[in-house]
Formats: sequence, structure tokens, C-alpha cells
Amino acid sequence: MVLGSGLLAAFELQTLPEQLVNGLQYGAVYALMALGYTMVYGVLRLINFAHGEIYMLGAYTALFVSWAFGFSPAQELGTQTNVWIIIAMLAASMAVSALFGVIIERFAYRPMRSQPRIAALITAIGVSLLLQYGGQLFLPNSPAPNVSQRVNPFPGAYSFTLKAADPELTAKAESQQQELKRLEGLWTAQQIKEKDTYNPSPEGKAIRDAFFNTRATYDKAVADARATAITVGISKGYVIIFVVTLVLMAALRHLVLFTKAGRAMRAVSHDFDSASLMGINVNKIVTLTFVIGSSLAGAAAMLSATFQAGIKIDTFFGLLPGVKAFVAAVLGGIGNIPGAVLGGFLMGLTETMVVWGGGSDYKDAVAFVILILVLLVRPGGLLGSAKVEKV
Repeated sequence: MVLGSGLLAAFELQTLPEQLVNGLQYGAVYALMALGYTMVYGVLRLINFAHGEIYMLGAYTALFVSWAFGFSPAQELGTQTNVWIIIAMLAASMAVSALFGVIIERFAYRPMRSQPRIAALITAIGVSLLLQYGGQLFLPNSPAPNVSQRVNPFPGAYSFTLKAADPELTAKAESQQQELKRLEGLWTAQQIKEKDTYNPSPEGKAIRDAFFNTRATYDKAVADARATAITVGISKGYVIIFVVTLVLMAALRHLVLFTKAGRAMRAVSHDFDSASLMGINVNKIVTLTFVIGSSLAGAAAMLSATFQAGIKIDTFFGLLPGVKAFVAAVLGGIGNIPGAVLGGFLMGLTETMVVWGGGSDYKDAVAFVILILVLLVRPGGLLGSAKVEKV
């Protein structure tokens, strides 16, 4: 019974709507990254373990662009921000990430195409480690920098009240507030009369004790009233993350389903050799796949580093998000674009539900639990093929 009561106390219904919103925001970032994993796997049957490092390079690019506009720690005072700086940071992060994706594909993965899959997989892990540790030679890493929050031209949050506070508790808090103001005035006047406010006269002590006791009662009344209300605060930055993610996903869907390049990508993913015999330039399509997947990771990195407060950037910045995005792709069905989006959002929601239940220390471990469960129960993922493949 004690354990049950503790669990129920951890699941505060008042905070559930806000946690769901946070889950969608985190899920949007995971979904953008998972699309890169799933697109590369869909075309090459390769798990690009360097995708997290592409994400890391996108974050560093956003940082450097913000510094170029005067938001470095030494120059940010007095620097004016505007929406064009955000657009430049986003475009640069996507471009640089796409460039590194192309370089990695051209010089690391393309020579391994005719080799067994395990060789390509080891190459991907090697590229990932090279970027993580090699980046420490030329990227600012210690102390870990962060994108200045002043570069964000949309500070603040939207607040929505889903359920107002209990009227009786609110009235009680307001009555206590009036009494608190009266006693505060008396204590302020009494302090002028007292020789030593730390050891006041009996009359002063009575007024002081009444003031502090009423303030404690008022604080409790306010807390009780707020506990009955349900409000949702959504950061404007989170709204931007969500909207940009939806726009990029819609653009990707249009490209894959309704363009000539998209048809070629689907043909290559269906049968690599047959697509080549039909006149499709497979190398160009593979390069395009890396460009798109890497640029989406760059966008996700810029949005996270800029709009999530307090995020520090180092060369391991993409390690954990990369693992979670990979698990999201597996959960949805790796190689399946809608599956990657579904898996990303489910991953974000699951993570925030663990936090909501009081398990914030275990929120990163949930990705590994999901991966094990998916591999045991449905290896092909929720929307993927039931066919089991060895990688």
C-alpha cells in the first residue's frame, strides 16, 4: 500500500498535459534524426552510426554562426537579435551536416559497398569514433559552450489554462494575502520603533511572529490553490521546433512521393541492381539520400541547441540523441519513413512519461529497454516488415 501510494503521488495529473507537450517536442527532434537512419538503411541496408556525429556537427555550426553574428560570450552584450539570424543558423547547420554526410558516404561507405555488411558496420562505428575524438582537436570542447539564449528572438512561453483553480481555495489565498499585507505594514512600522529588530520588544515580537506565521499560511494556501489548477506552458521555442519539424517532414514526404528523385530513391531502396539496370544513377541517388538525411539531422541539432535552454555542446553531443533516434527508427520499422516519424514521437512521449512518473534518472535507459523489447517481440518494428534480417 505504501509503494502504491508513492507511485500515485509521483503521477501528478496536473503536470500530465505539459509533459505530453514536452514529449511531442522531444519526439519531433528524434523523428528528424530517425529519418536519416531509416533513409540510409532503406537505400544501402547500412546503419549509419556516424549519424549522431553529423547531428553534433550541425550543433557546432549553429554555435559558430551565432558567434559570427556577435553572440559569442565575449561579445553578446549589446548585440541585437532577429529572425534572420535563426534562419541563417538553420540553413548553415543543414548545409554543413549535408556536406559532411556526402564526404562520409563518398570516402568511407562507398568503397565498402561490395564488402560484407559487417565491414560497412565497423566502418560506420569507426567514423563515429573518429568524429567524436578527432573533433576534440579543433572544436571548442572544454568548457563545453552553448548557444546563447539571447540569439532567440522568441523568448517566453504561451500559457493555457485547462482547468481553473478551486474557487474556495483561491478565495482563502486572497484573504490570507490581505491579512499578510496588513501585518507586513504593522511589522514595517514597528521596526522603526525597535532598537534591535533581532531582539524586539514583546509587542514587536508578537507582530513579527504573526507576520511570519501568516506568510507561511499564505504560501501554503497559494500552493494548495495552484495544485487544483491545470495549466500548460509551452515555450515559444518549442513551438518553433515543432512547426519546423512538421514543415521539413512534409517537404520530405512530397520529395519522396511526388518527384522524379523520390521515385528513383524508392526504386533504389527496392532493388539496388535493378534500379541501376533501369538507368538510374545509383551513386547520385545514394548521395542525395545522405544529403537529405544529414541535413535533417543538422536541422534537429540547430533547433535543440538553440531553443532548449542550457544545452552544452561537445563532441559527444550527438551520442545519446543518436542512440535514441536509432531506437526510434527500429521501433517504427527501420527503412520505413512513416515508421521513423511514429517511432520518434513514441520515443519522446515514452521518455517524458518516465520523467512524469518520477524516474528522471532512468529516462535515458528507457531507449535500451524499448530496443530490447522490440527485438524480442517485433524485430521489424511497428510499421516495418516482419521479416528478420541480419545486419
